[in-house]
Amino acid sequence: MTDQITTDPTKPSERMRAGSMTLTLGPWIVAAVLLAVLPFIFTNNSSITIMNQMWITVIFALAYNMLLGQGGMLSFGHAVYAGVGGFACMHIMNASDFFAALPLPVLPVFGGLFGMGLAMIVGSFSTRSAGTVFAMISLGVGELIAACSVIIVAFFGGEEGVSGDRTYARPFFGTEFLQQIEVYYLISAWVLIAAALMYLWSRTPVGRMSNAVRDNPERAEFLGYSARWVRFYSFVASGFFAGIAGGLFAINYEILTEENLNTTSSGVILLVTFLGGVGFFFGPIIGAIAFTLLQTVLSLQTELWAFYAGTLFVATVMFFPGGLAGLMMMHVPVFKLGKARLLIWPYLKTLLPALIGILGLSALVEMVFHVRHAAYGDDEMTLFWTTFNSHDILPWVIALGVTAIALGITRANVPALRDAWNEANTAGGSA
Repeated sequence: MTDQITTDPTKPSERMRAGSMTLTLGPWIVAAVLLAVLPFIFTNNSSITIMNQMWITVIFALAYNMLLGQGGMLSFGHAVYAGVGGFACMHIMNASDFFAALPLPVLPVFGGLFGMGLAMIVGSFSTRSAGTVFAMISLGVGELIAACSVIIVAFFGGEEGVSGDRTYARPFFGTEFLQQIEVYYLISAWVLIAAALMYLWSRTPVGRMSNAVRDNPERAEFLGYSARWVRFYSFVASGFFAGIAGGLFAINYEILTEENLNTTSSGVILLVTFLGGVGFFFGPIIGAIAFTLLQTVLSLQTELWAFYAGTLFVATVMFFPGGLAGLMMMHVPVFKLGKARLLIWPYLKTLLPALIGILGLSALVEMVFHVRHAAYGDDEMTLFWTTFNSHDILPWVIALGVTAIALGITRANVPALRDAWNEANTAGGSA
């Protein structure tokens, strides 16, 4: 009989660890500086409002990733935890005596506690298993609470929702949060705090075991860990941070409605998280930034922004399952081998005509939409800063020709790009 291999936990070199419970300060300092200087670059109120929405979405997406990316729990109703937290904060705003003694930066904590409380109730029966059962329960709970929003008017306010005024709070070091820039720095501070706490959570034993339960719950049970309780703790923590996002939403917009609870909002955060990349901690951050820009900036240019966002999501799931973060991390070995310059020219030859082809396809879609839905006699449209008659044959010929030629060049350059990629990922040879 061979000797059993054992470890001595009293020896640091043999002690099993969940992960370092420390933060590498460099990236966080850079993020803090960037958040501080962005209002000086984008100075108008509309840009600040977009950034506020962006950072709230970042917190919500990171909270959702605690379920999906780390715990493997696909939820179709996670917006209810952010929504309930936000509604609770609105009622606290309307409790004049209590709110007048409360500094506004503390308010999101109450949203987190209400979100956590609801997550404890729902998680007590929904985290018994993952997979399809959990997804269907989350969908049912989401629909149930969304339906209650028009029934329990005392809490949800019915179809009109609940509104409040953040300026009634106790001044925080003389700041009454009358200006949007003041709210921006409040949300920026919270996004750093929440992101750091969620990162530290991922390094705890429960955070590590949630990855094990996600990948192989039977083996985790064999090692002595309860898969159900690991899921439950992750679910409750996710509900807490989702509630914080809801509280920040209440502070920023000063109104919540049924739209903050319904399945559309839950579907959007699922899309955001997948787009950024569920396998990486920073993936939801990238997804939240990209989707918010699509939702705000692109929606000002076209009515079909949702169509483009959906197309991008489908393309990401089909061709880049790791999301935008995964696409970025694919290049780490290339940089470590010192062969990144081998990809510059193949990328330019392939991606530039691909971009032109995509713009050509977008032009065709916009032209079809204009022809089908424009008012009678409204033949002119503006596309790419060019005004033309959408009923003439020439714009269609140009759009079709540019699209076909660009996509043809892209297809012809794909083999060379594939060869360059293989060479850049192979050790040895010339860099």
